[in-house]
Amino acid sequence: MDFFSSADLITALPLVFLTGWACILLLVAAFAGKRPGLLPALSLAGLLATAYLLVSQMGLEAEAFGGMFVTDGFSTFINLVLALGGVLSIALSYDYLQRMGIAKPEYYVLMLFSLSGMMLMASAADLIVVFLALELLSIPLYVLAAIGRPDARSEEAGLKYFLLGAFASGFLVYGIALVYGATGTTLLSGVVAAAAAGLEYPIYLVLGAGLILVGLGFKVAAVPFHMWTPDVYDGSPTSVTAFMAVGAKAAGFAALLRIFVAAFPSISEQITPVLFAMCAATLIIGNLLAISQSNVKRMLAYSSISHAGFILMAVVAYGNDAVRFDVVSSALFYLLGFTFASFGSWAVVMAMEKSLGRGLDFKDYAGLFRRSPGLAIAMLVFMLSFAGVPPTLGFAGKFYLFRAVLEGGYVWLAIVGVVASLISAYYYLRLVVVMFMQDGEPEVHHEPMLKITAGLTAVATVLLFIFSEPLFAWASQALLRIF
Repeated sequence: MDFFSSADLITALPLVFLTGWACILLLVAAFAGKRPGLLPALSLAGLLATAYLLVSQMGLEAEAFGGMFVTDGFSTFINLVLALGGVLSIALSYDYLQRMGIAKPEYYVLMLFSLSGMMLMASAADLIVVFLALELLSIPLYVLAAIGRPDARSEEAGLKYFLLGAFASGFLVYGIALVYGATGTTLLSGVVAAAAAGLEYPIYLVLGAGLILVGLGFKVAAVPFHMWTPDVYDGSPTSVTAFMAVGAKAAGFAALLRIFVAAFPSISEQITPVLFAMCAATLIIGNLLAISQSNVKRMLAYSSISHAGFILMAVVAYGNDAVRFDVVSSALFYLLGFTFASFGSWAVVMAMEKSLGRGLDFKDYAGLFRRSPGLAIAMLVFMLSFAGVPPTLGFAGKFYLFRAVLEGGYVWLAIVGVVASLISAYYYLRLVVVMFMQDGEPEVHHEPMLKITAGLTAVATVLLFIFSEPLFAWASQALLRIF
């Protein structure tokens, strides 16, 4: 059988198109990059075309490249969320980069290459491909984090992200090597078959799974691999922070869910206690550290850590056959709600930012409701969604997530999640109090795309709550391929 065929290209067509489009834009940036609106317009067109190709593949379930790449409902759902995130990132970036004086043509090319890595990670069915996807999504992000140079904070963020990311990649590679040593293969289907046939040294499979969890835990910012997050989020240009907050997290959880649900159910008894402890620590520590922040950007960074903990609740129950598909569906639905609220909140932060790193304290938001009621109401919606308060998509996401966890028998984990939600309500509502009840004269940048993005995501966060049942039904149909 041929390893490479035209059928493989058709199966991977959205990813192949996006990668090829990014390569074309690299040439455009070199020869016509001085036209400020050309690259974002072409990038947006490429993402919309990619989304069309993804929609055309809905319902398709196929393997490609010798079983190393799969297209299924799970990958299609994740990749559509990533394409939506890319469109929102471009909408947020153009005016912001111009205002901050850091508009560079390679910015959009790097974003598309990173998105290509994220989409590859969602479809990877081989551990080597997972590693390649991780590097493809990460290396452009390292550059984007430092693209604010000569600002020292941006350069520091890029260096920290690069050094710690490279260190985490080492754990992932070592874990892959141990899995290969235990099973003789890196294909997820091969790992399942080897585990079913019986392993001579099963401890290597457990250790390998643990090290893979470390590598991917860094990417999703789970405790105790979260220490890079507040510094990198704070130092990076805010448009980059918004992109990595959603994109890297979605891709990391796509890999976590596919690897553990599809390949490692045989060792769930050994891995579940570790996942439980990691999830509980992420929920509690992320929220407790967010309370003490006086900087909105750092508060949202710790908030992002806590949301990683909520999604990890789904991963904890991956070994329970009765709820395996329910927890995957709830994680996908939660990611969709998080995408709208996250990009919307970062849009408001960008509108309030005076210059790189300035205008980000809580006190700078005092009186926002009087100065710009639309932005203040939008931020209120996002904070309520993060806290899980109805009528927002965040409440529906937590409802389905907690229901799946309880049905899986993890009552104590659900209790930890409820406590974490109550803690988070304090610092989310603290920002609301500052915006609505304190006097001030905040400086607001009324850039059209920022206001439109904030408004549309706020409306979507509330309106989609009404249609949460059909949305969850769609997530439930996004089945993950089991080997």
